[in-house]
Amino acid sequence: MIPSGDDEQAVLVALADPVRREILTVLARQGGATTTSLAAGLPVTRQAVAKHLAVLDRAGLVSAHRAGREVRYEADLHPLKRTARWMDELAAKWEVRLQAIKDLAEGTDQP
Repeated sequence: MIPSGDDEQAVLVALADPVRREILTVLARQGGATTTSLAAGLPVTRQAVAKHLAVLDRAGLVSAHRAGREVRYEADLHPLKRTARWMDELAAKWEVRLQAIKDLAEGTDQP
């Protein structure tokens, strides 16, 4: 089943930016970080990291948890996995269509 695409669109938009992909990679690898610690390893400001995290949060790819005065972000890869499944299903449907076109063009499609 191919979903409506709203969730997948949010994930794809979030992953379209290389800085957001790097942030997600760092969070998945480290298990969590603050905006300040993320900015220290990236060529962008802390404010830019906060804006990127907001996009990732809207896509459901990160979650925020307050720890004292700090807000720590953690990766949530479930939306990414759902989007990958959606893409696999979509690709499979296209493979079937392309095979039918190939069979028709080659005259191998016998009734």
